[in-house]
Amino acid sequence: MSGEGRRSAFSELGFRKTVALLLEEISELYWSDGIPWVVGYSGGKDSTATLQLVWMALAAMPEDRRTKQVHVISTDTLVENPVVAGWVNASLGLMAAAAERSGLPISVHRLTPDLTNSFWVNLIGRGYPAPRPKFRWCTERLKIYPSNRFISEMVRENGEAIVVLGTRKAESQARAKVMARAEARRVRGRLSPNESLPSAYIYSPVEEWTNDDIWMFLTQTVNPWDVSNDELMNLYQGASPDGECPLVIDSSTPSCGDSRFGCWVCTMVEQDKSMQAMIVNDSQKEWMRPLLELRNELDEDDRELRDFRRMNGQLTLYRRAGQDALIHGPYTQQAREMWLRKLLCAQRKAREAAPEDMKDVTLVSLEELEEIRRIWVTEKHEIEDSLPRIYAEECGEPYPGGRIDDAMALNAADVAVLERVCGDRMHFQLVRELLSIERKHRTMVKRPGIYRELEEAIRRGAFDGEEDALAFAVARRDALNGETPAAIDALLEY
Repeated sequence: MSGEGRRSAFSELGFRKTVALLLEEISELYWSDGIPWVVGYSGGKDSTATLQLVWMALAAMPEDRRTKQVHVISTDTLVENPVVAGWVNASLGLMAAAAERSGLPISVHRLTPDLTNSFWVNLIGRGYPAPRPKFRWCTERLKIYPSNRFISEMVRENGEAIVVLGTRKAESQARAKVMARAEARRVRGRLSPNESLPSAYIYSPVEEWTNDDIWMFLTQTVNPWDVSNDELMNLYQGASPDGECPLVIDSSTPSCGDSRFGCWVCTMVEQDKSMQAMIVNDSQKEWMRPLLELRNELDEDDRELRDFRRMNGQLTLYRRAGQDALIHGPYTQQAREMWLRKLLCAQRKAREAAPEDMKDVTLVSLEELEEIRRIWVTEKHEIEDSLPRIYAEECGEPYPGGRIDDAMALNAADVAVLERVCGDRMHFQLVRELLSIERKHRTMVKRPGIYRELEEAIRRGAFDGEEDALAFAVARRDALNGETPAAIDALLEY
């Protein structure tokens, strides 16, 4: 047995009878209404078995009974394990071709996060710290938004949608509890309403199957889109975890970082056991070591790499080791530039060492670099425009991106003069931001908001450093607690 602590779904009726009954159930549910189906596919064993069952049911139907479309969606976070991403993308291509040859109403969709929601745009561009259990900003942006956007579009066009998932009760106790709660609210047999997606219903055909059941099914049946299930098994062999990252449509789904089918940058777990196992067990995957090393660096304590101000410039106190301290916010400019260098370096090293079929591995796209550059210059007012220079230094070639608004950027000589005149980093950042705001508004006939922006910049830059800011925050707290009433009005203005 698999060690999951559940009885095999095949133990009572046997393998063939159980599968036959399930195919009959899938067919009857498909015929019962005109609601389109959305099947979540990650490339892992559970989603492969689920899609294979749906495919087999459709293939066995008379052509005139295939009355509605089945949409297969696969969410690529753009930071998937490159080996798995290659496997999934190849599978999607074969799947689309096989469905067309067979005349099945199956369409394939590869979903990605919006550019502004990508991992590197948020971490390197905006400075979001690497995800942690108390700040898990990645799942919603990278997984939930893309899948929910597609499902919501199906609902708008058709009134309802049925989402078919490979979730199983045997995966974990937490998953079993979530599925048990959903089971209590079922409608139309095996369909459960989804709390976060009105008019969307969840169907989990393999919910009672164990890990062993999944593998028995995959090894005993032929994959209908011409992908070898034996190769899929090889992807799993040698790694400690045996899970996959399913389609995520709400925040109740746990992190997939300990899974072979998850993001290589995931810091929601202590170690990326999957990538470690791939590297240790297959010398052909040694080229991924730079990725693993970067992931491990992202997982280290990063407090000193972060600004003492929050993203909105405000100060927040907390008790740290019995002392007042400030909650640190986004990565500083120096830290963001460091992460960019490390990412580009990892990409260069991986490409140099990778086999021919992975030589074009891309860890960060040009579109993401351009968005990071825009955020640095226009939103963070880093008008020295350092990204092209960093790219050239790390990649050994000119930056291939476009030109940026000349009115926004300073050249290297201007920056050097400004730094020398300001004398220290904090005052340089303040003056640079004020110049950037003025340059942004200078071509406008009307300049709405310029005074507000200037005032906010001055407030953010009003401190000589973290100690000065901490003293101010403590004084403000004491004033609001009534210890120095005369200062309350002035402090509340901050």
